[in-house]
Amino acid sequence: MTPPMTPPMTGRLEAGGGAGETHAPGARVAGMIPLAVPNIGALERHYVVEAVESGYVSSVGPFVAEFEDRFAHRVGARHAVACATGTAAIHIGLVLLGVERGDEVFCSDFTFVGSVNPIAYLGARPVFVDSETRTWNLDPALLAAELDRRASAGEPLPTVVEVVHVLGQPADLEPIVDACERHGIAILEDAAESLGAGWSAGRYSGKHTGTVGRVGCFSFNGNKIATTGGGGMIVTDDDELAARARHLTTQAKVPDVGYLHDEVGYNYRLTNIAAGLGLAQLERLDDFVAAKHRIAARYDEALRGLPLNLPPRVTGLDATYWLYSVLVEEADGRGRDELLAHLEHHGVGARALWRPLHAQPPFADAPVLGGRVGDDLFRRGLSLPCATDLTDRDQSRVIDAMHSFFA
Repeated sequence: MTPPMTPPMTGRLEAGGGAGETHAPGARVAGMIPLAVPNIGALERHYVVEAVESGYVSSVGPFVAEFEDRFAHRVGARHAVACATGTAAIHIGLVLLGVERGDEVFCSDFTFVGSVNPIAYLGARPVFVDSETRTWNLDPALLAAELDRRASAGEPLPTVVEVVHVLGQPADLEPIVDACERHGIAILEDAAESLGAGWSAGRYSGKHTGTVGRVGCFSFNGNKIATTGGGGMIVTDDDELAARARHLTTQAKVPDVGYLHDEVGYNYRLTNIAAGLGLAQLERLDDFVAAKHRIAARYDEALRGLPLNLPPRVTGLDATYWLYSVLVEEADGRGRDELLAHLEHHGVGARALWRPLHAQPPFADAPVLGGRVGDDLFRRGLSLPCATDLTDRDQSRVIDAMHSFFA
């Protein structure tokens, strides 16, 4: 595809994080500095118009295949299969790894509900694993201890371990992989929030998140670093899994006269219009990641010394800081909620971190390993505005509002 001669221009579109969430990532509120909004410019408009004018507006069209090919190359995977949403990608990923009704899937407890809903879609049972304080991701020690205990006691093991790289921070995967390989358990990486992140030390140095497990899943929701409006991607190095993913996401249709479907499939393919938008975003990804790093570095410097825990910075685990999130030290009856109210009063669109999955009503009966770290992350955590086109002036407003709260 030939890009336009004019350079990409910054733009902002509305993009909610979910029904009823007025302050979700991506939502715009008049007079507020938004938390995270897409960065849309001339290149995106060029590709979307080209898709519309080609007549290929649904799940058939050249942009879909090109987006998949370029994405696979970008993250270092053999195959990429575009889906309608990140949740759809996880759903199909679990199917590919053999999850069936009644199976158990171990899953990160501190994550967005979209990570666990697909487990429920399949009639499987989630078991939640608490975070560790170093990365805020799934605790490898808790996981290994429970897998070893079950194996020694002759108890059933999970079919899959789903590891989420939360907030753009890679998980400490080496001990997790060791524990799963010891017991023959497949790993699905939920990399929905970690496009552009990876490892620069250890066994997986040079690898991108989502490419270590048998299956990796990404999201292109409107609040992500790169967006297709709504969309997702499955990546894998397994030829058979990739072929089955393409089959299942296109209603399990087989070549024949008329319509023939050999199993229950899903209408999960990405549209050509959305893929055009995603392709343009992918071409600008390096700039987006650089902006996230620049914004995070400025926050780190400006907020150091305040009664906060800043985001994890772990040598060898190269985060993108999709959302720049901090933990508030409670004092004199003031904590996260009071800070959120203060920031809102000053026109800053901050947002609390997720409630852990074990505290969500649909999953209240699910077993949980640990739970205190995730609870603390929710109780004290909030994210600050960090859109890739956040201006220095607006970031200064956020920083000033933070300092005025603690003055």
